[in-house]
Amino acid sequence: MGRRLLHAAVPLMVVALGAAGVAQAMGSARVAALQVGLVKKGLYVGPVDGLDGPATQQGVAALQKGAGARAALGRWGKYELGVRTLRVGDSGWDVAELQFLLAWHGFPSALFTGVFESHVRAALVKYQRRMGGVADGIAGPQTIGSLQRTQLPSCPIGLAWPIRAEVTSPFGPRGFGFHSGIDLAAGRGAPVAAAASGRVVWAGVMAGGWGKLVIVSHRHGVRSMYAHLSRVDVQVGQDIRAGTLVGRVGSTGDATGPHLHFEVRVRGAAVDPLPALG
Repeated sequence: MGRRLLHAAVPLMVVALGAAGVAQAMGSARVAALQVGLVKKGLYVGPVDGLDGPATQQGVAALQKGAGARAALGRWGKYELGVRTLRVGDSGWDVAELQFLLAWHGFPSALFTGVFESHVRAALVKYQRRMGGVADGIAGPQTIGSLQRTQLPSCPIGLAWPIRAEVTSPFGPRGFGFHSGIDLAAGRGAPVAAAASGRVVWAGVMAGGWGKLVIVSHRHGVRSMYAHLSRVDVQVGQDIRAGTLVGRVGSTGDATGPHLHFEVRVRGAAVDPLPALG
């Protein structure tokens, strides 16, 4: 496999980077699966980002020793995505590819492990429902083909910055997981504004690490989410305009310090907000 596999994977697609308005390339699902396999062998400690960087190449060199990298992973590397139908209980290279594609299509499933567990099935069902297919939680030829061919979702409306601040964590792979929004660095109590006009559909504490959260529903199936707030300044059912104060920056929920986690979803799929921010 070596260099040939690493560059023969799914074409890179521009979707998001860490600086405002700049895009980052979506990596290859096959390279991501390779990285997961290297992690399992103790040969890679970088992020599962699907990008063929020096650390990935070093891991491949250590693994191969004359054999193809996927073959060198043994039974775990036996199947590439699309060779078999995947369901709960399966594991391997192809499951890691599936997880990576689901995440970039807006449905992350915890850490990239290459194990088809219940959280992977839940993400797959959400994707199938969004695409209008049979939501059976089984990755057969139709679902896999859709993931490989369908353009990544994006935000169809323009957005204003909820707070002018540095992006400290962009949308995309982060460590062995996937960050479904962007983190904006700001001091505790800094005002957070609505990114577009719409109606407040959640205003309060939400379980799952969100802390104090505001969700605003916009046109075209778009929802914006403002998490870890120290204070909420709107109510459910309230119609607001872009720029309306929705809350204040905080560190509630799973947050190690004050910042705003800003997330955008389109018909349920998490999308990179940076290209839509004016």
